[in-house]
Amino acid sequence: MKIKEVLDALEKFAPLPLQEGFDNAGLQVGLTETEVSGALLCLDVNEKIVDEAVALGCNVIVSHHPLIFRKLARISDEDLVQRTVIKAIKNNVAIISMHTNIDNATGGVNFKMAEKMKLTDVGFFCERKQVRVTGIDGEVHTIEGASGVMGTLETPMTANDFVLMLKRTFDAGCVQCNQLLRRDISKVALCGGSGAFLLNDAIKAGADAFVTGEMHYHDYFAHEQEIQIAVIGHYESEQFTNEIFKSIIEEKCKGVKCYLTKTNTNPIIYL
Repeated sequence: MKIKEVLDALEKFAPLPLQEGFDNAGLQVGLTETEVSGALLCLDVNEKIVDEAVALGCNVIVSHHPLIFRKLARISDEDLVQRTVIKAIKNNVAIISMHTNIDNATGGVNFKMAEKMKLTDVGFFCERKQVRVTGIDGEVHTIEGASGVMGTLETPMTANDFVLMLKRTFDAGCVQCNQLLRRDISKVALCGGSGAFLLNDAIKAGADAFVTGEMHYHDYFAHEQEIQIAVIGHYESEQFTNEIFKSIIEEKCKGVKCYLTKTNTNPIIYL
């Protein structure tokens, strides 16, 4: 099994045209004709992640957040990204990133969040993005995606119980909320990562609550008793993305050993 086959499997699940215009998903570092010795799956890539991959005998890292997001004018030792690129190349480790393309994909990041919350009837609630991709059969297919999903709780919850459920489910150090709703929560809209731009769409869609990873201070204003805002942390909201990678690779690339990282790359701590 070659690295390009792992790359192809991931990109068939979440085609690169689904990514946002600002993004840089796909192959980041490495040679795709090399045979795969193992894949380390993670949210972020840094030098410790590369070290972990080498220790496990993996020559592929699959991350959610791209290592190379902005243009690199040079490769030196002056910052984390450049040092990580150098270490990966020296150790013959390829790096693949699936970012907003897997955010927007059916079965992607937001669907995984909904699964962890045990939501039912999960589907996109905001503006759809349609892209045309060529399948292995040579036929052109239309793929639909969107930035957020909405589903229904198995049993309606009070706002307080809902927040406590989020803390447990996502192991969140805290949940930032607006004023707690005085009615039960049933319909939940969500967007992993930075999802503030979907708050109004969630309200229009009739959601009782909106869950995301981070929002700005002023986004919380003027929604008291309109919708329950619950912000659980960027890392916390996307931490299960590596489970998606694992299921794709194990299904489509039989025999490739997959490892979920044991390195916590969350730069934010709660004291």
